[in-house]
Formats: sequence, structure tokens, C-alpha cells
Amino acid sequence: MSDIAANDPAADLPPAQAGAAAWYGPDLARQGSRWVVELDPAEIAEVDAAARRLAAAGADIAAMEREDFPLPRLAPRLAGVLAEVLDGRGFAVLRGLPVDRWTMREAATAFFGIGTHLGRARSQNARGHVLGHVRDLGLRSDDPSVRIYQTSERQTYHTDSCDVVALLCLRTARAGGLSTLVSSSTIFNEMRRRRPDLLRLLMQPIATDRRGEVPAGGKPFFLIPVFSWHQGHLTAIYQRQYVDSAQRFADAPRLTPAHVDALDLFDALANDPALNLHMEFRPGDVQLVHNHTLLHDRTAFDDWPDPDRRRHLLRLWLACPGARPLPDVFADRYGSVAIGDRGGVVVPGMRLNAPLEAV
Repeated sequence: MSDIAANDPAADLPPAQAGAAAWYGPDLARQGSRWVVELDPAEIAEVDAAARRLAAAGADIAAMEREDFPLPRLAPRLAGVLAEVLDGRGFAVLRGLPVDRWTMREAATAFFGIGTHLGRARSQNARGHVLGHVRDLGLRSDDPSVRIYQTSERQTYHTDSCDVVALLCLRTARAGGLSTLVSSSTIFNEMRRRRPDLLRLLMQPIATDRRGEVPAGGKPFFLIPVFSWHQGHLTAIYQRQYVDSAQRFADAPRLTPAHVDALDLFDALANDPALNLHMEFRPGDVQLVHNHTLLHDRTAFDDWPDPDRRRHLLRLWLACPGARPLPDVFADRYGSVAIGDRGGVVVPGMRLNAPLEAV
């Protein structure tokens, strides 16, 4: 062992991460909204025409393919945005979709159609929903069968089980509900610098609760490290509430006090204003987030009493061409690690569908 390695307590860990994905929120905030892509009138008209045509024909949204939703003008721009999401800062916002003049079917068709140019939609739950509705259903996350997006609670920083998550804002809450992002690469760097001993624990498999969505032959939890280093890529997967709730299963590996310290430090860094970035959604915004390099969160919100005004987002989980390789351990959650055909929730008897209301 060299003298440098002997004196470096992090010498056996992956290197500190550099590049556009290892950002600090205040630095990005000072740059202004460079991640916002304003759609021009011709691009909007192209989306509008395709969506109205398919919606009028009653097209099966879940069965739509890229060829069904031609975007000759916008598609090349979407390819550039996707490259920035996968290989750059990890997120972008498309702005300007005319959701105020669309029916729910038209909005869902437009959103899913744009998604076909970014990747393949994956099921987001055991009911096979490839189109998700992020809306408060009056539920509480202390119910182990409830997913946090079905409540008005703060979500806390987490990743979704896909390459890229896309959100279309239809309506905002009366107060709160801000979107917030943090770089998992930056969290890794800070833990590597401050507490490499705790970081090592997060590079070992940890149990995460499936919340009742169990694949054939699977356990009610999956085992994946918070941080994985594979073929030169640092990839994170994380949902603290579900890590904690997995401890209800007798055969889940136990969290030691040191594991809890490591998870607490991870959370403290994610919640540090020196690292994270907050942004407001506008109706018609589409946010794209790379789950492998970023974590996302949503602040708690106070909604409108009128059901027709309440906060409502549509969501896609996308498996993207050109995405990074993932280690085999991800197959326990993603079903496969094949690029372009991985991620989502797959359970016996599931049929893919795109509901037009939150259920």
C-alpha cells in the first residue's frame, strides 16, 4: 500500500465524483433557471395536434408508441434534453404545455406521447399504471400499503425505480408542494470527505420495503446498496421511510446503530440548504429527473377545498435508451438491468393501463 493510500481513510472507496451531476443547489440557483426549456409555439402546436387527434380517436394511451405521436420539430430537441438529464446535471423542465385548454384525456395523451420520445413507460404500482396521478387521496403514509405520493405529506428525498421520472403539472396547491432536488453524487462526495466509515455501510446491501408490491417469487423487501459503483458510474437508490419500514420483516437484515448513523448523515446532507435546490412548478411544466444521480422531494402542501382546483400532477416512469449500465443487484428491484427495458413494479396478473383519474 502506498503512503498516500495508507494516509487516506477513503482510499478504498470510489473516487470523489466530478462533472455536471455533482452540483450544489445554491450554485445552480445563482445561475438562474438555465434548466428550463421554453417550448415555442410551433412545438406546442405539434404536441397539441397529435394529442387532440389521438384523444378524439379514443386511442389506448398505455399502448401508444413513438410512431403514434410524431413530433418532427420537437423530437430532436427532446433528444438533447434527455442527454442533459442522463449525462449532465440530471434534470430539466419543459415549459409551456397548454394544460388549461386540454381535457384530462388530451393532457394524458400529450404527456404520454412526449414520453414515448424519451423512453419506455414502466408500471408504477401493482395495478399496472403506466400513467400515475400524484394527488392527495386523504391517506397517511403510516399505513404500510400507502405510497407517500397519495398524501399531502412531505415526501422526503428519494429515488423512483426507473431511469427517469417525468412529472406534468396540471394544477398547483394553495400553498406548499414545492419540488426540491439534491445530487446524490454530491452527498457521496460529502460523506466520503467527512465520514468514509459510514459511507462504506451504504455501499453494502440494505433492505427496502416493497409496500406490498411483491413480484413472483420475491420477498416483501429488496436488497440493494444505497450507493453502487459499476463500470465507472456511481448510482444511488434510496427511500428512507421504506428502509425503516422494511425492519418489520423478520428476515430483513437488521440495521445496526452504525447503519442508522449513516442513514441519518445521508438525510442531513440531503436536507442541507447548502446542497439542495427548490423550485416551483407551473401548470404546463414537465420536469424530468434522473433517478441514478439525483434524489427528489416535495414539500408538504395545503390544498384548495374545491376538488377541481386541487394539486394534481401526472407521472411517468421511463426506461431510457442511452441510460447507464446498472449492476446486477438492481434486478431485484428493476426486474432486469437491460437498458431500455428495466424498472417499474411487476407483479403476477398485472395488465398495463393508463387511468385518467387518481385511484
